[in-house]
Amino acid sequence: MEKRSGLAALSHRLAELRRHGQGHLEVGLPDREYPLLTVGFRGNHAVIHLFRNADQVFLLGGDGTVDSIAEVEVPVIDDAAVFTGDFVLDVDQAWDRVRSFVRTGSPRRLGQWWEL
Repeated sequence: MEKRSGLAALSHRLAELRRHGQGHLEVGLPDREYPLLTVGFRGNHAVIHLFRNADQVFLLGGDGTVDSIAEVEVPVIDDAAVFTGDFVLDVDQAWDRVRSFVRTGSPRRLGQWWEL
């Protein structure tokens, strides 16, 4: 279900999902369909996707929280997906990146992106 909210409400929603141990958020900018970030997390592990447009999807490089060859499963929309540590971030680091995206409106400085 799509819901428009500010950063405070988004922070509250993330805290609520963290209490459940996992979740998936989609974060966009007002009046623009793209870029769109999605964050899926389970426990302390998160993965961030960037939808630059309908045809271009990227994964944000990991922060070293998990060894690059390890596999982590996180929710992606209504399913679970497995990612290697190359794309896994600590949930708090992922949230820092989401806040930066919301403040600046740009995904460029969030880290290295890998096109799918």
